[in-house]
Amino acid sequence: MAMCTLAPAPKASAASPFAASYSRLAEVLPSLRVTEASVGTELPRGGGWVGAAELAEGGPVLDAFLAWDDEQVRRDYGQQARPDVVASFGLHRYAWSACLLVTVPWFLHRRVPRVPVDAVAYDRASGRMTVRIEGFSCLPKDPAGRLPGARVVADEEALRAAVRESVAEHLAPILDAFRPRMRRGPRALWGMVTDEIAEGLWYVGHLLGEERRAIAEAESLLPGSLAPYPQGAGFRTLSGPNGETFPTRDRASCCLFYTLRPQDTCVTCPRTCDADRVRRLSGSAAA
Repeated sequence: MAMCTLAPAPKASAASPFAASYSRLAEVLPSLRVTEASVGTELPRGGGWVGAAELAEGGPVLDAFLAWDDEQVRRDYGQQARPDVVASFGLHRYAWSACLLVTVPWFLHRRVPRVPVDAVAYDRASGRMTVRIEGFSCLPKDPAGRLPGARVVADEEALRAAVRESVAEHLAPILDAFRPRMRRGPRALWGMVTDEIAEGLWYVGHLLGEERRAIAEAESLLPGSLAPYPQGAGFRTLSGPNGETFPTRDRASCCLFYTLRPQDTCVTCPRTCDADRVRRLSGSAAA
């Protein structure tokens, strides 16, 4: 689902070990701007801002958050979506961006921030996120390992574990709040998180001109079922009619967009057969 286009992001503090990562993200994906809040400061409130911790509480804040998705569906598709579909759209739009807070610094600079649920605020209308990072993991040779809050881990696999842990720490309470509205169990919800991690990294890797490395990194990050993630990244390669090859993946969950447009499924949707994937990918490549 498309995200709105915004002006270039403001530069983060040069003192932050994550400034370069989030600035680079804004360059290739201006629809998402990440600003860092200093340790000990409050996250933005009011206007369009909502704290992730407020979403995790459910209730009126989550109702208001999902009202945006409900209105968007009625405006863009001229019909009323089921409540579980609206909730699925809302969770996707939040979780896709939240995962990038963790995966992009890891992918670009091998630094993994801890982002507990009370450390993030989101303004969905303008595509802004504010994060307050008080701790992070990095590798032994990283000079950032001397900074306050750094946790130096042994190797790349330990750093990948930190990525999985950071995403899970942030999203677990969010999933608990969304679950009653989505009519899905924990396995399906964590499958959705698996998709957000893999497809967000894949998409940003493509924008950075490093799609092949992004796929390899996602496969190393999610090599198979690792609790709470029910399956691996799921990438594979399809062959085109003229010998071309196209990367694709098998999603662990369904976004339910087919309930609005049955004929217009995602190219990685479990409902989309390989022949249709090749036809659509061949057309995109030709275009």
